[in-house]
Amino acid sequence: MKQKHVLYLLPLLAALLYGCDLSKDIEVVLPEHTSQLVVEAYLEQGKPYRLAVQESASYFDEPTVPLVPDAEAFITHNGNRVKLEYKPKLDENTGFIYTHSSPVIMDGKPGDMFLLEVTDGKGRKVTGYTTVLPSVAIDTVEWRFNKNDEALLLTSFQDEAATRNFYRYMTHLDSLSSGSKQDIFSNDELTNGKRISFGSGYSYDPGDTVIVTLFNIEEQYYEFLRSTSGAKDANGNPFAQPSKVKSSVLGGMGIFTNLAYERKVVIIR
Repeated sequence: MKQKHVLYLLPLLAALLYGCDLSKDIEVVLPEHTSQLVVEAYLEQGKPYRLAVQESASYFDEPTVPLVPDAEAFITHNGNRVKLEYKPKLDENTGFIYTHSSPVIMDGKPGDMFLLEVTDGKGRKVTGYTTVLPSVAIDTVEWRFNKNDEALLLTSFQDEAATRNFYRYMTHLDSLSSGSKQDIFSNDELTNGKRISFGSGYSYDPGDTVIVTLFNIEEQYYEFLRSTSGAKDANGNPFAQPSKVKSSVLGGMGIFTNLAYERKVVIIR
């Protein structure tokens, strides 16, 4: 009988609550925003030094590109310190906008260290370092069709047992300038020394040209990717845990790393 009494009372309680004005205005005082230098630099073997320097902006600021024209950037390798000039330019292959560049070509061997320094007229300074990694060979790229003539993609490679490794796996259709079809980052915590395979759903069609890239990445870049992914997921989601971006640089925000990768182009047939 008690259950019946409870059930009958629920509509009455709901009506009483609905009739009450439970709203209350709350004034939140936010701390003043302090802009920081934001740096993105990805060194690639055989390519010029390039990086992007901006500054952070308040959430309530007007949407603008916060460039820092007076920023000076230097990269040091084997005692050779190179200044990068402020020349904003769009990389049409990747869609990335670089603000500073140098004609000096990156020439580093696995184990070599590169140092980064960025300063500006406000006295801000960002520093970072990256250690060159070897690329990891892709063993096979294969695909399988289902009865609807849709293909899944499977990319396999061998993990090195002697080291702790971190990977980023990406696929693009037709061009690197288009958005990635897949973007996966992982470590070898559960697969150390084993053959690793990255797969997909049945999301490819006959005739698709697929660009497959396997990156061997630094732990600092892996943590940066994880944190930025978490921040994107939390943005605008009231039920998500706030996520802070884990930078690899000191004195500001951002990432300085090298990209060691192997790339294959396949046509689904």
